[in-house]
Amino acid sequence: MMTVNEIRQTQRAEGTATVLAIGTANPQNCVDQSAYPDFYFRVTNSEHKTELKQKFKRICEKAMIKKRYMHLTEDILKENPSLCEVMAPSLDVKQDILVVEIPKLGKEAASKAIKEWGQAKSKITHLVFCTSGGIDMPGADYQLTKLLGLRPHVKRYMIYQQGCYAGGTGLRLAKDLAENNKDARVLLVCSEIKVLTYSGPSETHLDGLVGQAIFGDGAAAAIIGSDPLPQFEKPLFELVWTAQTILPDSEGAIECHIREVGLTFHLLENVPDLISNNIEKALVEAFQPLNISDYNSIFWISHPGGRAILDKIEAKLGLKPEKMQASRHILSEYGNMSSASVLFILDEMRRKSKEEGLATTGEGLEWGVLFSFGPGITVETVLLRSVAI
Repeated sequence: MMTVNEIRQTQRAEGTATVLAIGTANPQNCVDQSAYPDFYFRVTNSEHKTELKQKFKRICEKAMIKKRYMHLTEDILKENPSLCEVMAPSLDVKQDILVVEIPKLGKEAASKAIKEWGQAKSKITHLVFCTSGGIDMPGADYQLTKLLGLRPHVKRYMIYQQGCYAGGTGLRLAKDLAENNKDARVLLVCSEIKVLTYSGPSETHLDGLVGQAIFGDGAAAAIIGSDPLPQFEKPLFELVWTAQTILPDSEGAIECHIREVGLTFHLLENVPDLISNNIEKALVEAFQPLNISDYNSIFWISHPGGRAILDKIEAKLGLKPEKMQASRHILSEYGNMSSASVLFILDEMRRKSKEEGLATTGEGLEWGVLFSFGPGITVETVLLRSVAI
């Protein structure tokens, strides 16, 4: 007869949770950032707001974003004119779009991850779905299960409305699930379509202009499991340690509220300083056990919340420019895709590492860190170990 502890041990994996595959997807509609101010003010019938348009142009130029992908096209906006009005009650219209499109975009990314993984989707034991839009019951996790044809008894976890830090939250949850459930294979999906925040330009709510200038739509998925099968699975990054914290004196710095108009966005100017001033404490906690204090010796996956955040972190820690290269690349090519961004950066890093013939998926380095930031201000930290290519 087995003891309770013996039974518990048989239920657990032996090794560290590992990212086994990554897939990404974006809407087909690609937006040129340099042309976006003219487009935005034209479709929202706001061209008479000349000073506001010039301000928006400056915000777009400083963002260091070349292009973004957006579900909303001019045709969709013409069919739904309330989306273009300033602070119009448009929640129903936005919800009707999101509850359908968020799982669909998630399916596209998940299908790519499953194909790369190379195993039958029937082996997926857990599903973690993160999004900041389209709250519904049953949720996007249920809809994705149906769209992908996953087993009806897959264990689902739905994470709504956590904002930009949810990519790190999803990885943290996936690590716990993979390591505490033997043979578990967790499908993590982050799907973000920023329809909820779309509105015409307001002269009294300038925070909204920042959101219109930087947010992009995208979905990313990862397969995560412990004890990879040597002949059938290719490990990419080990999830060694995770943490979550609320930054001191940051209440109200980033806030989003669901209203009849959709999702309102509030951002204080000191957000980059709040993050950069507290980043070293998180690094010490993660890397002190490894006796690592040179943060130029690790690879970096930092959520590209905006150019200023990356600049401030780089300056505060004395990082070499190449440390933030992957994050800056994703920001430039896709904008801020909220929870999906960090998985896009992971994918970009392993792609570039292989392309350049480096020793590991982490730009040739063994150890790295993943940071995601969002409302709270909440920070997720993931200590990563890259795997030999």
